Amino acid sequence: MSPAKQTSGERLPYLLAKLKAPRVLERLEQTAALAREQAWPYERFLETLLEAEVFARDASGARMRVRAAGFPALKTLQDFDWSAQPSAEKPLVLHLAQLAWIEERGNVCFLGPPGTGKTHLAIALGLKACERGHRVAFATAQEWVSRLEQAQDRNQLEQELRRLERYHLLVVDEVGYLPLERQAANLLFALVSRRYERGSIIVTSNRGFEQWGEILGDAMVAAALIDRLVHHATMITLKGKSYRLRERGLDVTPAAQAPSLRDSA
Repeated sequence: MSPAKQTSGERLPYLLAKLKAPRVLERLEQTAALAREQAWPYERFLETLLEAEVFARDASGARMRVRAAGFPALKTLQDFDWSAQPSAEKPLVLHLAQLAWIEERGNVCFLGPPGTGKTHLAIALGLKACERGHRVAFATAQEWVSRLEQAQDRNQLEQELRRLERYHLLVVDEVGYLPLERQAANLLFALVSRRYERGSIIVTSNRGFEQWGEILGDAMVAAALIDRLVHHATMITLKGKSYRLRERGLDVTPAAQAPSLRDSA
């Protein structure tokens, strides 16, 4: 046996380890045998190995982004009961799942009564964003305000807002479930204003925009926040009966209905 044949491929484990490509090494022997059997071109052999590595890295990265996002639960579009919630506008939501609006720094607003699927859809779109390589952070409006208040107390509000700019998508859940004090409303406005045409936001709220002045305790702050939020936004208003009440056998419609709003500017 010639020296060339004795040493052929012996350095591959070392080289692949240096390249941090363990999936290539795992599949190398089987893929090489298949390539020899089917007389693959060299390019197809290399492409097949590298695809396995890239797919595995993408999946691993997506899992890390999902964990870092802080979702309260993992809910997908496949899990959503479209038949029970026709106002969700399935074609529009599936279009949003293509995520072009994130590339365009647009926003999405889900409005409607409690229990109608707003948070479910927000999480589902957030998961899609994680899978596509986007950094996402999820929190309720109260949690975002608390986070910014803590930064302000440390005299680091500007640094925190700048750090949040690194996220492609922020999800602000449950705007309006609890009223905010004026200072808290100003901080929420600062967050939305900083994101304007720089990064995307998903907002969920059980209150119509005409009620946000009451929620935020300042009609002018509310108007300025809404103006920035909806300028490049898709609005979806969910109606009808609560999923959670339906599951418990309580077939009632929540009293607070959000007004019908939709704009896909």
